[in-house]
Amino acid sequence: MPERIFTPDEANSALAEVRPAAERLVELRARMRELEREQGRHVTTIGGNGAGYAATDLNVAQAELHRLAGETAACVERLEALGVVLKDLDLGLLDFPSRRDGSDVLLCWHVGEDGVGWWHALDEGYAGRKPVDWGE
Repeated sequence: MPERIFTPDEANSALAEVRPAAERLVELRARMRELEREQGRHVTTIGGNGAGYAATDLNVAQAELHRLAGETAACVERLEALGVVLKDLDLGLLDFPSRRDGSDVLLCWHVGEDGVGWWHALDEGYAGRKPVDWGE
């Protein structure tokens, strides 16, 4: 288990800092997927006829992807510094290490949820989510 252990209340309080970074991460990843599709179209255009502005557009897309990758890395670092475990960057799915009845568990949250209200055992993952039924 990581060094930081969250109670359900602490995890919900941490959302004030976690949520903005996670939401930005989801936005960045969506834009990166768009740019990757765009790059594919430019490469096809260049390969097909080699004309037009496709090479310039490809360079612009690559530069933006590079910038977004740096921003993504900064969001990931921020979230890890807050003690959360990233599970899915595209969905903004995060786990908060916790303990329930003496066992290590993970409190589970993703972008779009109001609060941290789910948990699962270390070996269960998202599909094994159960409602949080304990407090401090």
